[in-house]
Amino acid sequence: MKKFWNFIKNEDTSETELLFNGPISEDTWWGDEVTPALFRDELAKVSGNLTVWLNSPGGDVFAASQIYSMLKNHKGKVTVKIDGIAASAASVVAMAGDETLIAPTALMMIHDPSTCAMGNKADMEKAIILLDEVKESIINAYETKSHLSRNKIAKLMSDETWLNAKKAHEMGFVDGILFAEKKKSVPEKEDEPDEKESEKENSLTAMTYSKSKNLSAFLSKVSASAESVTGTPIDQLEKRLALLKY
Repeated sequence: MKKFWNFIKNEDTSETELLFNGPISEDTWWGDEVTPALFRDELAKVSGNLTVWLNSPGGDVFAASQIYSMLKNHKGKVTVKIDGIAASAASVVAMAGDETLIAPTALMMIHDPSTCAMGNKADMEKAIILLDEVKESIINAYETKSHLSRNKIAKLMSDETWLNAKKAHEMGFVDGILFAEKKKSVPEKEDEPDEKESEKENSLTAMTYSKSKNLSAFLSKVSASAESVTGTPIDQLEKRLALLKY
């Protein structure tokens, strides 16, 4: 049995941190009595708040489901911090946080569950039914956290959706972005602008960039240059126009 987690003590805060770095259970723990029990025993020793650092491409859906339940059942506050990637089954674990935060450079990915199956037609049909039910169970976790509609979540999963930090936050999969600083609001001036300020605004308006005007001026110069040079090849004009691409 290979552990895919590690409980450590933060010396600065004296709180416990749980590290997930890598696949969640490389070997399935379906029917495994040792691994889930060991994780539960270690988690039971943690009192108070718990910070979960998550950097995982996913793994065993049953392991993720049970870890999700164990974390949700923890007595203290659970804060999940995604510092690398929370993909597939790892994204389910991320939903267990009372507060889930993501680094500005991190990613989240959700997709449909998959499995390996063999046998006859009936066996294949049973596998499809199982996958459908597993998907619905995963949607339950996403729905509870994000409050998105089940149809919306199902579509995102079918499309294998990658979410950067801002998008994950906007869609409700996380509660905030790590290290984000609150922007200071600039107080609005109630006084009327004086004459000098009005002149400055007029000057800025006159200097406003106009793509159409600049394009017309540029084309006029190119046209004048072409007319003044006898035999200017058309490909040279095309090269000049190509510089306009943003």
